[in-house]
Amino acid sequence: MLKALLPTYALGFLVNHFGIAFFALAAVVLAVTGAEALYADLGHFGRPAITKAWLILVFPACICSYLGQGALLLQDPSTAGSLTFFRLAPEWGELPLVLLATAATVIASQSVITGAFSVARQAAQIGYLPRLRILHTSAETIGQICVPFVNWALMIGVLILVFSFKTSIALAFAFGMAVTGTVTITTIIFFYYVYTHWKKPLWLVLLGGAFFLSLELLFLGANLTKLAHGAWLPLLIGVVVFTILTTWQRGRALVTQQREAVEGDLQEFVDELHETDPPLPRVPGTAVFLNRGKDTAPLAMRANVDHNRILHEKVLIASIETKNVPHVPDSERVVVDDLEWGDDNIAHVTLFFGYMQEPKIPAALRLAAREPLEFELDVDDVSYFLSTIELKVGDRPGMSKWRKRLFVATSGITADAAEYFGLPRDRTVIMGSQIEV
Repeated sequence: MLKALLPTYALGFLVNHFGIAFFALAAVVLAVTGAEALYADLGHFGRPAITKAWLILVFPACICSYLGQGALLLQDPSTAGSLTFFRLAPEWGELPLVLLATAATVIASQSVITGAFSVARQAAQIGYLPRLRILHTSAETIGQICVPFVNWALMIGVLILVFSFKTSIALAFAFGMAVTGTVTITTIIFFYYVYTHWKKPLWLVLLGGAFFLSLELLFLGANLTKLAHGAWLPLLIGVVVFTILTTWQRGRALVTQQREAVEGDLQEFVDELHETDPPLPRVPGTAVFLNRGKDTAPLAMRANVDHNRILHEKVLIASIETKNVPHVPDSERVVVDDLEWGDDNIAHVTLFFGYMQEPKIPAALRLAAREPLEFELDVDDVSYFLSTIELKVGDRPGMSKWRKRLFVATSGITADAAEYFGLPRDRTVIMGSQIEV
């Protein structure tokens, strides 16, 4: 069995019996399914911990397990089947081994669940999902989170799969399709990144990509032959998730266009405030209006001026921008703009966050208070104003009816804005409006 460690046996089988070997690849790839769970927590534990765990523990354990099963099959071919692993132990050790395997399954699933939480949060940060309610489960590790909606969705999905497929054998090809598809997509994206960001020569990128993809596409093609036997499942899940993400991104763009038309230009709005005769009364206090960007006026601020005919003594318009980097340092968090008037106590700040950071507004405003604002900012004594939108399916062009309904339905899982941005409830005012998509 030690000779099995030599790759020449596998290569000889692939070359001399390609027809059999190609279809066997769909089963061979199952030997590495599950290892990806180790990397799901890469963002939480870092590369060194994952590398050591793989090289020192997981990889040697996998080798011993498979060599042991091979030796058992050579000794007693009647043990072939899904229970070969458990028959490695003596009769008295089968139950403890089943318990150990169950515990390993729970641990691996926990890694995948945690990875799903991180991916969902990052998708929300860059605009492909609505704001999701996030619970922090660790005071020390910022990445250790729980997203209740994703947690419930995973539970329901797993229960449906268990009752539909009933056995792990029936799900085997679904696992293989998911792993080979993910590996292939990751390789393509990696070499695209190498070419566009690392600026490596095209010939080197094509050479490296051809080497890896020639192997991965073999495994992917072998699993595609098992579409009718369960490989369709991850493809279906991928299509559903892709549809939801792109629908939300497209719907969000349409809503943004309509909001911009209603809100109007921010600089023109501020200029109009200076031209108002008689001037608007300025009531005591500091108002912080959260806005999507710097170009348009916040709906809440415009409503306050149009309907209440007042303006706070100090006004700060805060916009949040998520960069395509994991973390933004505090030194680059805040950019201040006085909106071309340095004496009206109306200013704009842009707050930058990475996609793995929590956009907590009060903490960011404490950094803004250190910047050269045209007024003193006391974060503990400000009122926050939020603009909320009620979506309604209409006849506007830009998206089909069923996608509009999906977009509106997806908006129902949006987390409370005050909680998401860490705003104090007793000093937060929410003003709403309706937009038709």
